[in-house]
Amino acid sequence: MPPVSPAAPLSLAGAAWLPGGADRISALPDRLLRDIISLLPAADGARTAALASRWRPFWRSAPLVVADTHFLPLGVGEEDSSRFADLVTRVLAAHPGPFRCVHLTRTTMDAHRGEIARWLDVLAAKGVQELAFINRPWPLDIRLPATLFRCAPLTRLFLSAWRLPDTAAVPRSAAFPNLRELGLSLVAVEDRDLAFLLDSSPVLEILTVILSQVPVRLRLVSHSVRCVQLCYSIVAEVLVVDAPRLESLLQSWGLASAASPIRRCCSVKIGHAPKLRVIGYLQPGEHDLEIGNTAIKAGTKLTTSTLVPSVKILALELKFQVCSDLKKVPNFLRCFPNVETLHFQSEKACEEPTGKVGLKFWLEGGPITCIRQQLKKLIFREFRGSTNEVAFLKFVAEKARVLEKMVVVVYLSSEVDVSAMLKPLTCAKWANETCKLQVYKSIYSDGSRPVYGVRLASEVSPADPFDLKDYYESLL
Repeated sequence: MPPVSPAAPLSLAGAAWLPGGADRISALPDRLLRDIISLLPAADGARTAALASRWRPFWRSAPLVVADTHFLPLGVGEEDSSRFADLVTRVLAAHPGPFRCVHLTRTTMDAHRGEIARWLDVLAAKGVQELAFINRPWPLDIRLPATLFRCAPLTRLFLSAWRLPDTAAVPRSAAFPNLRELGLSLVAVEDRDLAFLLDSSPVLEILTVILSQVPVRLRLVSHSVRCVQLCYSIVAEVLVVDAPRLESLLQSWGLASAASPIRRCCSVKIGHAPKLRVIGYLQPGEHDLEIGNTAIKAGTKLTTSTLVPSVKILALELKFQVCSDLKKVPNFLRCFPNVETLHFQSEKACEEPTGKVGLKFWLEGGPITCIRQQLKKLIFREFRGSTNEVAFLKFVAEKARVLEKMVVVVYLSSEVDVSAMLKPLTCAKWANETCKLQVYKSIYSDGSRPVYGVRLASEVSPADPFDLKDYYESLL
């Protein structure tokens, strides 16, 4: 949302009068007065001209904030929508620009296709820095005009429920030279269009794709991108070719049932990403992981070229009942030798269990560096008490020398004896006797969960995006 609120008072009616009625605000420098106006809703900014003659020239010279939520309530009819669309048109025409922030999120776009093109023409001509443009209500097949690519001053862009312009017809010189954050939600974006957007955004730092209408294939060659978020979308391929500033690679399926029989195969290839610190959720059963030029399989012999030592936070999603999936985990973990925080999401398998993978498998499979030497925190979600789950947790407890905290979030479909379920773990000889075991009840009755906290913000958070702290009822 824009950094303004229509509920904020414009006057100083609630403040104490200064002695002699002195107007101290009007005495502020011109630059500060313009900043004040640019942080107000558009209508309030225009009204400042009535405060004093000192204020009159500033509305037209201050970067403006325009949001249709300030004057268009939810649930209005088409007639009211047309009236407010006309108001948006007049506001955009009345101000010479630039526009600090424009949010058009409630206007009925299908009924105003002509206005869409004109609005983008005006914004491109007058300069818009932040734009949120949402097609509401659907249909989803409305294509944005190619004028969008003329909005060169943009620093943040969020598009929802559109078809992107056909980039094949867009001049190759079109670019977003200042764009730092791009969010696409419910957008039909073809491979070539996504590649064009990335190539046209030389300083882009955050890329977020939510609920893509088509499978996502991302080829990342960027010296500026720091965070990639692929949320609640079918991801066919993620190829990190050359991304020297990439810190976070976050992806989730999200909307599918945990018991879905659909195999969501995805190729994840990590090339040059020396600053990659956070990655997940990787799915050993669904993802074909490749590091450098080596495919990571259960029996792959790893070398220094197959390691990603920069990763500190790793999240895996796994069907513990499926042995073939589980047996890929050791090599997945070995690829990230310096992981300090490890998240496991135990996913319910739709098929019958394919066998037991006990403690012996983990003990005889060879050392896993991150478990033995680096791991400080393990969060295991949707624990169901299966033999395979218990064996893995016991292995970590007995081998993780610097582990400080193990959090087990238990999925309870019915009343069960949690103490008995975890007895092999509580009776184990822990490698670090001071490690804290915390057991909580899952708040998700269907075994699902939000995969991670999606950030639509201009800063990449240093915190753990997978630890939502949505567990609260202690069981032990």
